[in-house]
Amino acid sequence: MGFNCGIVGLPNVGKSTLFNALTSTAAAAAANYPFCTIEPNIGRVAVPDERLAALARTAKSEKIVPTQLEFVDIAGLVRGASRGEGLGNEFLGHIRAVDAIAHVLRCFEDGNVSHVEGSVDPVRDAETVETELMLADLESLERRLVAAQKRARGNDKEAKAELAVIEPLLALLRAGKPARSYAPSAEEKPILKSLQLLTTKPVLYVANVEEAAAASGNARAKAVAEYARTRGAEWVVISAAIEAEVAQLADAAEKRAFLASLGLAEAGLDRVIRAGYRLLDLITFFTVGPKETHAWTVPQGTKAPQAAGVIHSDFEKGFIRAEVIDCADFVAAGGETGAKDTGKMRLEGADYVIRDGDILYVRFNL
Repeated sequence: MGFNCGIVGLPNVGKSTLFNALTSTAAAAAANYPFCTIEPNIGRVAVPDERLAALARTAKSEKIVPTQLEFVDIAGLVRGASRGEGLGNEFLGHIRAVDAIAHVLRCFEDGNVSHVEGSVDPVRDAETVETELMLADLESLERRLVAAQKRARGNDKEAKAELAVIEPLLALLRAGKPARSYAPSAEEKPILKSLQLLTTKPVLYVANVEEAAAASGNARAKAVAEYARTRGAEWVVISAAIEAEVAQLADAAEKRAFLASLGLAEAGLDRVIRAGYRLLDLITFFTVGPKETHAWTVPQGTKAPQAAGVIHSDFEKGFIRAEVIDCADFVAAGGETGAKDTGKMRLEGADYVIRDGDILYVRFNL
């Protein structure tokens, strides 16, 4: 699995339309009224990677297995969600369960689609949702603070370490800053993770524009870009309406022609994926053979045994070494044998850090 990303936003901004397009399903009911998505819909999509086809051709693989991304369509938040307004508590729980947030912001006018706030203002909408998430985190930390203080008075070392993280986090949230602006030490990272705060999750802002602005964006999308930059967040411009049309086209050439006619070089899904990879600092490695060419996703900094464990848990347990070939070298050399003959295959041990594009042949012994 690549990453787990929750699609959030106010009602009627295009979340479910985008989800349907991304997953090429109609699993989420896209309707012009708030809360049409009551339970979070989950869809898995293949990550497009042009390297896969080249590797499979070179190795004469019988099949290609791309890595996957998981998108969760979460029902619309409203002002007051942190106090349980709308279906706030349930939705905040769904957000807590994902790794990252794709925050869809409405950047288009449409008299036929109502806006819960009465007007279109994506920056205001972004701040509304961020505020609700911060308020929820504030309430959660204030409860934890009382419990940790009580334990710390009994000389509990773990409680004291927890307080050293909770107190500066509370100060940030009370100042209107999200928890992700806190820079934990290496020792504090596990504590921060255990707090399960909503505003520690990385955010990708998705500016949903009208079809005519899909290629170049519009003034509202530019405002979203500036908002994202000031917060060190990722952002993309997408037209959910166009993505919905593209999803209906089965032929790849037809899709490319349709996108080209709109001045687009690629589908919005590709942009969302690349932004998501940057957001979570992920990389892709491969296993290649006559049966299949398989793509796998791991966080940047993953060592060879742990990457081997993604393929199969036994590979990590009995890891001896990895034979590694860069995917470009593999194709240029005409495959594994050519790469070995030209000295492009390397033997790497347990301390080797996986690089994007590596092909792994794992040697193990249980």
